[in-house]
Amino acid sequence: MPTFTPPSSDPAELNSEAVYPAVGIAIEPHPAPQEHLKSVQFDPEFDKVNPEVRAMDYDPVAIAAYYRQRPLQIWGRMLSIFWTFAQFIVSLWWDRRTGGVERNQAKRAIRLREILTGLGPAYIKVGQALSTRPDLVPPTYLEELTLLQDQIPPFPNEIAYRFIKEELGDSPDQIYAELSPEPIAAASLGQVYKGKLKSGETVAVKVQRPGLAQRITLDLYILRGLASWANKNFKRIRSDLVAIMDEFGERIFEEMDYNQEGRNAERFAKLYGHLPDIYVPRIYWQYTARRVLTMEWITGTKLTQLEEIRRQGIDAGYLVEQGVQCSLRQLLEHGFFHADPHPGNLLATPDGKLAYLDFGMMSEVKPAQRYGLIEAIVHLVNRDFEGLANDYVNLEFLTPDTDLTPIVPAFASVFNDALTGTVADINIKSITDQLSGLMYEFPFRVPAYYALIIRSLVTLEGIAINVDPNFKVLSKAYPYVAKRLLTDPAPQLRASLQDLLFKDGQFRWNRLENLLTNARSSADYDINLVLDQTIEFLFSERGEFIREKIADEIVRGIDTAGQTAIEQTKARIAAWVGLKLDSPVSGTPAPAQPSSLDHVGRIVSLLKDTPGFEPMQLLPLIPRILAKPETQIFGQQIVGGLAQRVAARLIRDLLLDGRYSSPTQLNPRLPAGVA
Repeated sequence: MPTFTPPSSDPAELNSEAVYPAVGIAIEPHPAPQEHLKSVQFDPEFDKVNPEVRAMDYDPVAIAAYYRQRPLQIWGRMLSIFWTFAQFIVSLWWDRRTGGVERNQAKRAIRLREILTGLGPAYIKVGQALSTRPDLVPPTYLEELTLLQDQIPPFPNEIAYRFIKEELGDSPDQIYAELSPEPIAAASLGQVYKGKLKSGETVAVKVQRPGLAQRITLDLYILRGLASWANKNFKRIRSDLVAIMDEFGERIFEEMDYNQEGRNAERFAKLYGHLPDIYVPRIYWQYTARRVLTMEWITGTKLTQLEEIRRQGIDAGYLVEQGVQCSLRQLLEHGFFHADPHPGNLLATPDGKLAYLDFGMMSEVKPAQRYGLIEAIVHLVNRDFEGLANDYVNLEFLTPDTDLTPIVPAFASVFNDALTGTVADINIKSITDQLSGLMYEFPFRVPAYYALIIRSLVTLEGIAINVDPNFKVLSKAYPYVAKRLLTDPAPQLRASLQDLLFKDGQFRWNRLENLLTNARSSADYDINLVLDQTIEFLFSERGEFIREKIADEIVRGIDTAGQTAIEQTKARIAAWVGLKLDSPVSGTPAPAQPSSLDHVGRIVSLLKDTPGFEPMQLLPLIPRILAKPETQIFGQQIVGGLAQRVAARLIRDLLLDGRYSSPTQLNPRLPAGVA
């Protein structure tokens, strides 16, 4: 019969960090469960009306129908929440009044953690989000709130073992070879045991808290009602707060179904598990059900434990960058993203990989929204505020009939403060802070999907700032965005690239050089795709302007080289026969302006210096270029331009005896510069 033995039988050693280095947390003796955890109240009638055992779909109508018949329960909960926070706020006011802020800060931080823990999962998640923001929360509070990630008081083993038996069909000792006698971590929705399967694999066994659906639905009902009341009574709030609450409700209900979490984990692994140094644990479906999840045990250290990571010789900054690159692909490429990336869910493994955990709260970004976000980043970085205003219409922040005339200069005024300097100086928090103020002045509304995106990005940036205070997520993101612009064939991004490169009928070569410079530092930058897209763009209708400019430069270059060769030949012959030629008029030459060919030369140099570029890659492209009808027109433009120049020079030199100083004086309709 399998035994449930911890790694050590010494009770003192059982609660030491050395016993469970795998999760990267110090396992301290758990405080006595709080009163609300000692006596979990089960309401059989609630399960009949909202059968959490049979269905886990978030249904605000059914929830409202249930709680409208129980006003005492609602008011009791609301008064409890109000009274709890009121006492805390009064204590903070008293500290400020009596000068005891510093002296009592540690005690107040502990009390805030206890309040959030006692109020339940919805409030715990708020505290988890705050725990990642060292730029918002004082260090004492920050340290205390990090305990919400994995040191919430556990519920009794008896309940956990009962859930395992109910969900998996047998007692834990018949299913697992080993199971830790106490949970090694307790979170807002469940607690985790370390175990071993009879086949030998070490696993993490997560068991859901009892009475979870009832507690969450009551809070969601109250918060949704407050959101509806705020929308009706505060006209300045234009965002649909109810839709935002419903989005959060759907996500948290999915999180209560461990079967869904397992499916999320496998989908996440399929989409992102191939990225460099990203690891996703395996799900053991034979031992997984709605309230029990068995997954591969991950040995690792939280990214916020910098000293421990450094002792292991791991570069925390590199792992944060990998997390940023993974998040970019989640939000902008596949649209399936981890909506709860707090430090407890991101571990540095001993072999230097970034492991993702806890796939309960996931969300999706639709393709149109993904492309809209990329376009918004491009327009923001390049200070194209008119384009940015249109992006907000496409992203559903503004209605199509909104007058953008006053919004464009407002964007310029607000974002120029956040964009002082280069891309490397931009951070997400400064942008969101500036945008928040702007939304009160104009008819913006925050779409429900955007709230989770910002939560994810701001949380990730908070983790990054903890590792490196100078870390800027957007500076790490722009190479990926540049790569997408140059290689993605989607019509939306083709149009965005064209808008970026053209302005007032002129091609902005510096923008193209900047894109190529940024894109080549992207990890999966494919130079072949760039060459393919370049050819398609160059020989498209929109590329006609560039072809004409390049043809003019080639004509001018060949003509100038020919003239120089003729003059040099004449000088040599004159010197040989002893003739003296008139010297050309000397003077200070005008500063040379970079020609299109100069820009092309720099771009070719950029391509040559790009990792993975081989000159032989160009050979297969030559037949494609020659087969295009635009190539023949391009050649005819060069030949025609040269013939026009030669003819104009002959007329000037032979027939008019040099009376006209330039071909344009002879024929004013001839393009300037034909000489």
